[in-house]
Amino acid sequence: MPSKTNIYVDGCNLYYGGLKGTSYKWLDIAKLCGLLLPTNTINKIRYFTAPVIPRPHDPQQRSRQELYWRALRTIPNLSIIQGQFLVKKVRMKAADTPGFVRVIKTEEKGTDVNLASYLLTDAYASDYDIAVVISNDSDLAYPMKYVKCFLGKTVGLLNPQNNPSFELMKMQPFYKKIRPAVLAACQFPETITDLTGTFQRPAAWI
Repeated sequence: MPSKTNIYVDGCNLYYGGLKGTSYKWLDIAKLCGLLLPTNTINKIRYFTAPVIPRPHDPQQRSRQELYWRALRTIPNLSIIQGQFLVKKVRMKAADTPGFVRVIKTEEKGTDVNLASYLLTDAYASDYDIAVVISNDSDLAYPMKYVKCFLGKTVGLLNPQNNPSFELMKMQPFYKKIRPAVLAACQFPETITDLTGTFQRPAAWI
């Protein structure tokens, strides 16, 4: 019998590790999981992210993100769990000149804590036999190790980045690299219809 599997997606790590600067941002997470985990029964997909705060040079960032979330919500067993982005101006030492400069610093808050919390509480509730984390964030090493060593669950890692985290690999998960060819094969259709109407992939992502 195929093992009941939950997927925990670190949305920002996936975006910055495998999608930014590519034409693969219109990614169908369910199709990705089906391709990389063909013998698993996917029970739930939990997608952890935060609403972006658009920069002045790209005011459409948030609208593109919301359109992508709308596409994700067409996946029946997927839920979106939101953290937050904080933007503040800070003084930092200049790299090539003496003195300090003021820069805009963006920090994502809550995603790793939310992911770790759901990973643990779902394990305690016996909501999965296998947990698969899509991330390369070493902060997730301890909760993944806890689930494996103390709760007896199988833990896997799908890595969107080129070099796997040493801390994550120390706990010896089953491991697969998410390669560009896989991302290319797992795109949503250009046009999607949901309960409220029809919408299309953002033009900037084509």
